[in-house]
Amino acid sequence: MTYVVTEACIKCKYTDCVEVCPVDCFYEGDNMLVIHPDECIDCGVCEPECPADAIKPDTEPGLEKWLQVNADFAKSWPNITQKKESPDDAKEFEGVEGKFDKYFSPNPGSGD
Repeated sequence: MTYVVTEACIKCKYTDCVEVCPVDCFYEGDNMLVIHPDECIDCGVCEPECPADAIKPDTEPGLEKWLQVNADFAKSWPNITQKKESPDDAKEFEGVEGKFDKYFSPNPGSGD
């Protein structure tokens, strides 16, 4: 098992989770984070830290797409280990459906 970041993170990109991760397995994209599945130790401390409820165990049904997104982009996005300010409009995107097709950016973030 590993944890995955889901669509709920897109355009919200809260970074509370990266501060508590004991193995620094988060990677930063332009408008979301991902978890490297080979680095995640399945401790679960990140899950309750996410204000957008975007982090889920990969054992939940229907998360295969997100496991692949996390695995693919963790290879090319920079590592992030420190909390940053969330986007100014993050609250406006909380709970919005269909963000992947409309807003997902494959571009990397700045990392630490």
